[in-house]
Amino acid sequence: MSPRLLDAYSCAGGAGYGYHLAGWDVTGLDKDAQPNYPFRFIQADALDVLAARDFMAQFDAVHASPPCQFRALATLSQRRRGAEYPDLIGPTRTLLEQLTVPWVIENVPDTPLRPDIRLCGCQFGLELPGIGYLKRERWFETSWRAFGLEMPHRHVGHAISIAGHGTPAWMRAKTGHIGVAEWRQVMGISWTTRAELTEALPPAYTRYVGGLLLEHLESEAAA
Repeated sequence: MSPRLLDAYSCAGGAGYGYHLAGWDVTGLDKDAQPNYPFRFIQADALDVLAARDFMAQFDAVHASPPCQFRALATLSQRRRGAEYPDLIGPTRTLLEQLTVPWVIENVPDTPLRPDIRLCGCQFGLELPGIGYLKRERWFETSWRAFGLEMPHRHVGHAISIAGHGTPAWMRAKTGHIGVAEWRQVMGISWTTRAELTEALPPAYTRYVGGLLLEHLESEAAA
């Protein structure tokens, strides 16, 4: 029987699918409906669910990807105009630290995370042949302070960025137009909408992290 993982702030399931590939039984959790989520799904506020100790007892681990708008470059212009976004990393970490199971928090670079693991698409060969590689760095903080030798970066061609407003003009001048079909290809995700892709985590990342998480769980059981 596969160990159970709660995929908090799941969006459409890019992270969850990677954990599934690593061998986890995944349940998604998000405050918004996610009709394209590929596994069982709970629609609820993540902070409320993480605080429910009896409910959380059914899971062997938790992955959390709190919204990153409060620090993301994509929202910089809105924040300069006065828009405010909540920092959910701190409250999420506080609740996770009260659990007895291992956990992972993921987010964009330069957010208040301890980057135990740093991953980018180029490290997994996520690329469009003849065009470029997926530039999508993400940081992972782990409850057990995971350590792994960082895979080498492989920058072949131009950087490809998946963002809310499509391919920017300066990038399009280098790579040409990159449509949704190409986004799905380079991300390794086939089931989401264009908007969902902009928020997604490539499954290759969490397949790797999920393997480390399984190793940690097994080592704890053997101790």
